[in-house]
Amino acid sequence: MENDIEKGDVDIFRDTPVRYLGYTNEVGEAFRAQVPVRLVHLSYVVASGYVVADAVHKGWEASQKQYEDSNQKRSRMGWAVVDTLIWQGLASVAIPGFTINRICTFTAVLLKRGVSWPGPARKWVTTVVGLLSIPIIIKPIDKSVDYLMENTLRRWYHVGPVLKDLVHHNRND
Repeated sequence: MENDIEKGDVDIFRDTPVRYLGYTNEVGEAFRAQVPVRLVHLSYVVASGYVVADAVHKGWEASQKQYEDSNQKRSRMGWAVVDTLIWQGLASVAIPGFTINRICTFTAVLLKRGVSWPGPARKWVTTVVGLLSIPIIIKPIDKSVDYLMENTLRRWYHVGPVLKDLVHHNRND
């Protein structure tokens, strides 16, 4: 990342702590048993705001490149925004939120049936399991969404050499 910073290639939404805003809803889901549901909903607002901000940023990045004409520029900007909205919406909000929700629900059911701990202890264990699951699910979800996008939508809107540098959600890590 330091080499990227020196080159000026830092993506604020991928290479800085701002990226963690995309995980807010996963944290909200992990704490669902502990907090009012409105806070969980607020966590989705924050994560969705991150998605929209990243999409706008990718559109702006696309607008800074050179194109043959204004129609091509508008098209590339539009696809950069749409691609980012879809990718981030799936990889940062929908799939991980659902996954953590199900992990926590399954954990809560197992604990309720399997141990005679008091309710607050079971809730905290459920929350900890949810929080510990977040780093485990991120890369597989990102790679799955990359695969899905490469084999469906990106084929439809022809991500070619010009667009390839605008669509940079593929992870090599």
